[in-house]
Amino acid sequence: MREFNSFHLLYLLDAAKWTIALSLIAFVGGAVLGMVLALWRLSKWRALRWLAIGYIQLVQGTPLLILLFLAYFGLGILGAKLEPVVAAGLALTLYTGAFLGEIWRGCIQSVPKTQWEASDCLGLARFQQYVWVILPQAARIAIPPTVGFMVQVVKNTSLASIIGFIELARAGQIVNNSTFQPFLVFICVGAIYFALCYPLSVASRYLERRLNVAR
Repeated sequence: MREFNSFHLLYLLDAAKWTIALSLIAFVGGAVLGMVLALWRLSKWRALRWLAIGYIQLVQGTPLLILLFLAYFGLGILGAKLEPVVAAGLALTLYTGAFLGEIWRGCIQSVPKTQWEASDCLGLARFQQYVWVILPQAARIAIPPTVGFMVQVVKNTSLASIIGFIELARAGQIVNNSTFQPFLVFICVGAIYFALCYPLSVASRYLERRLNVAR
């Protein structure tokens, strides 16, 4: 048994890089998927609306842990063996997309109906309405809740340890198995998570005040 030292702290900090990387993968992939789902939810075509609703309800009603198992072990049984980082990125992308899709759908619908009517009077097509009128206003409303949700994404990456991906939480387990000092080790792990998440929480509150979303 070894004492907790600077080497272990550096190991935790290095694992935190993978937590950040996985969070970015989940957010970028989830943002693309979420925008598609949000637009489908508002589509004039019923089939697209119900497809988006079904996907969102299914994913939001399924624990992230189950999605990770399906992405890693389920696809592996089917012959598509994925690396832990790929499986974790896929599961978190699907999960993030479902929630961002619903957040952004609400933000788009919160744009006053008069803006739609005004753009109709200008003779804009549906695509032009979204690009030039609706989405810029919806983006202003969406920034605070989106940044706030990023905090949840960062914390949820800890579940990726269940499929063998070594991120911050898994690194903490490894260091604890080496030092048998769980109190000290997981205080350091918690402090690193706090250092990652707290700036996002502050940014969310700042943007909400700065953009005066409630106005």
